[in-house]
Amino acid sequence: MIKLIAIDLDGTLLDSQKQISKEDQRVLRQAKREGIKVVICTGRPLAAIQGYLDELDLKEPGDYSITFNGGLVQKNDTGEIIEKALMPVEHIHELFGLASSLDVPMDILSEGTVLQLPTSQNYLSIYGQLNNLLTFKRAQLNHLSVDQIYNKAVVAIDADYLDEQIKKIPADFYERYEIIKTRSNLLEFMPKGITKAYGISLLAKDLGISQEEVMGIGDEENDLPMIQYAGIGVAMANAVPLVKAAADVVTKNNDQNGVAHAVTEYALKSLKGAN
Repeated sequence: MIKLIAIDLDGTLLDSQKQISKEDQRVLRQAKREGIKVVICTGRPLAAIQGYLDELDLKEPGDYSITFNGGLVQKNDTGEIIEKALMPVEHIHELFGLASSLDVPMDILSEGTVLQLPTSQNYLSIYGQLNNLLTFKRAQLNHLSVDQIYNKAVVAIDADYLDEQIKKIPADFYERYEIIKTRSNLLEFMPKGITKAYGISLLAKDLGISQEEVMGIGDEENDLPMIQYAGIGVAMANAVPLVKAAADVVTKNNDQNGVAHAVTEYALKSLKGAN
């Protein structure tokens, strides 16, 4: 029986217009009424998903989100952090050097603020176009404090150029960081071992929910650990091949209420059978 559903946003719960369909809203609200924990699992900070939480009625006590690709587990009603994994400032310095050598812009997320570092004189970050609900602030590396919170580093730039520069990342960086494309034009760096699956596992443990009682729904490479971890891993029809291959189930695409279909078939129907 499924007791927790972890759902990615872009390309999964959000359709091509970046909206949640009425059918997906209806089914997820029903799942919550049935006692299933509905958990948004995203690379975004909590401040950037407030509107979606409102639409799904997920801002009551007992509602949680997993943000920063597993780096934080938070209470939706208060924003309280119950689990966290942060980047030390030394990692920011190292990644600054990498981005400078690759001639790509790099932004550092610090809770709801995006620190824009001068790593490229030739290319501007497009991260503001991808997440316009955040606060952007220009920053200098030597002004970053060891006491400040750093959640992740991102490179947002033209997809073709990004793909060319990714090929130049030294292999040892992959040993120290989770380096994942979360969109065609967005590359993210997280501390090693910090994935959506990590965040889900911490929340499930806190709630007394077993791995077999978790459903994970996603479409992109950063959803792969979540799909592999979940008792039922669900890939969208529009998912990348790697995610589809790892999934237990492939549902409809994000413009066809794929989330609602999967939740109805593999979570709600099992509840009726149990009753």
